Amino acid sequence: MQVQINSDRNIQADERLAEFVRDTLNHKLQRFADHLTRIEVHLSDENGKTKQDGHDKRCLLEARPQGLEPVAVTELAPTVGQAISGAADKLQRKLGTVIGKLRDKQSHGQRPDFVTEEDEVN
Repeated sequence: MQVQINSDRNIQADERLAEFVRDTLNHKLQRFADHLTRIEVHLSDENGKTKQDGHDKRCLLEARPQGLEPVAVTELAPTVGQAISGAADKLQRKLGTVIGKLRDKQSHGQRPDFVTEEDEVN
């Protein structure tokens, strides 16, 4: 799973932040790693340098599951770290739903192992 990090000019995207992002995503999305090709992380400060308070740090996560449309979530928080963690939680729940539905669809489309061809004819 590839992680691509983008930030606006108001967010200092250094190696320490990149490591925090990778560690957080790997921890929260580990069970989906086989299904994901890439995750794009977009970090921004909605107010820029004009205000220092409020929930103005934004993290947009866009996951690219194999064979599916991209899945995106956004989180606003007072700090970049909180925005990343909150967005990762949201993405974890959303991927659980999307991939769970895919698994259900695949399992319902398959014939159970205990059904024989003779049973299908009758």
